[in-house]
Amino acid sequence: MAGSPRRTAGRRLQLPLLCLLLQGATAILFAVFVRYSHETDAALWHWRNHSNADNEFYFRYPRSTFRAHLVHSSQMWRESQRGHVTAQGHTAGFQDVHTMIFVGFGFLMVFLQRYGFSSVGFTFLLAAFALQWSTLVQGFFHSFHGGHIHVGVESMINADFCAGAVLISFGAILGKTGPAQLLLMALLEVVLFGLNEFVLLSLLGVKDAGGSMTIHTFGAYFGLVLSRVLYRPQLEKSKHRQGSVYHSDLFAMIGTIFLWIFWPSFNSAPTTLGDGQHRTALNTYYSLTASTLSTFALSALVGRDGRLDMVHVQNAALAGGVVVGTSAEMMLTPFGALVAGFLAGTVSTLGYKFFTPILESKLKVQDTCGVHNLHGMPGVLGALLGVLVAGLATHEAYGDGLESVFPLLAKGQRSATSQAMHQLFGLFVTLIFASVGGSLGGLLLRLPFLDSPPDSQCYEDQIYWEVPGEHEDLAQGPLRAEEPETRA
Repeated sequence: MAGSPRRTAGRRLQLPLLCLLLQGATAILFAVFVRYSHETDAALWHWRNHSNADNEFYFRYPRSTFRAHLVHSSQMWRESQRGHVTAQGHTAGFQDVHTMIFVGFGFLMVFLQRYGFSSVGFTFLLAAFALQWSTLVQGFFHSFHGGHIHVGVESMINADFCAGAVLISFGAILGKTGPAQLLLMALLEVVLFGLNEFVLLSLLGVKDAGGSMTIHTFGAYFGLVLSRVLYRPQLEKSKHRQGSVYHSDLFAMIGTIFLWIFWPSFNSAPTTLGDGQHRTALNTYYSLTASTLSTFALSALVGRDGRLDMVHVQNAALAGGVVVGTSAEMMLTPFGALVAGFLAGTVSTLGYKFFTPILESKLKVQDTCGVHNLHGMPGVLGALLGVLVAGLATHEAYGDGLESVFPLLAKGQRSATSQAMHQLFGLFVTLIFASVGGSLGGLLLRLPFLDSPPDSQCYEDQIYWEVPGEHEDLAQGPLRAEEPETRA
């Protein structure tokens, strides 16, 4: 199982050297460029004579209910003294998003029966590196002032979003790449993610709070194109390991539940405090409920003997969170959120049942986790929904709130139709960045000196991990005889 002595020696050195190199480089860059923001720096915060309760930390980072009540009450009192009270968003913040990245994404991918260590472990590794690297990349684009990148809790949230896109791409090539390859993928993808995000949000003025385009569509199609470039025609040698067993699917469902619960926080974390954040959480909440019901309905309808498929429930039920990522901040309406979620769950379930096999057999894309069904198609639908809702925006519908959602419309610099066209162009730009980036990433990961698992050992923990009881497993021979469930 360990492979040839040369391969083993390369594996022993490649990952440690790459980790040390990347960590050393990011540390130097942090020392040169990264500084605390004014809300984080002790001298700057107290020099401006702010109340501690006004700090953004308390609006972007969840805390105990009692503490939240005290902060909220003091904020409400101060606002009332000024003659107006605004509802501040306290439920959507960094900690929820962080949990989704490390627990939600990590456990969602443990369905592979002999790849659980790698699914959770490599998620941990990739996200930890992406958080550092994206702080630098996004910082240069968005918060570079006076020769320095200024970081605070919002920087942490944005870095987690970038890590989410990387992990979506990881899902498309899960089991077929080594950790060194994955780190290089993240190195490239984080740069392209930051560039795509800057073009859409800053140059084009596109609205995409929950990342239907910048996170889900970009991450999915980057990973799918990458998988196409890395296509392995002889992967049938590991076909028996691509399925799940009872307990692995149960563990994967833990990831689903975490993602489902925290998705309203994920979409609303970067939005404007007050009605924007409140509306985003509400729309996401209802969309998720609708996608769950449509998933159960369609799964039973297309399933064998009318039985439910856990693959559908683990994934398609989450599509409601993806599809409203762009439009949740807008006046989508609760009814619109339900319709969008139901459509997303339907499309995602049918994709797992019918499209995934075609994707591999006809297009030569081996999508391990089915990211095309959970993130790709719902992401594109979400972007198109954003086009529609933006095109319908009026001063009457938004009132004074138009400035926080569509500032260019409120200032008269852009019409609703023009905003819709910019939204549509943003989707096109994202697909271009993802496709070109995935192609470049595939060429990078195919470099011969990189340690890649052989076809016969893909989807197998033992090639990279010390697995308890592995010697006993090898002595017992082949895996269990019954045919496992697969993502298709």
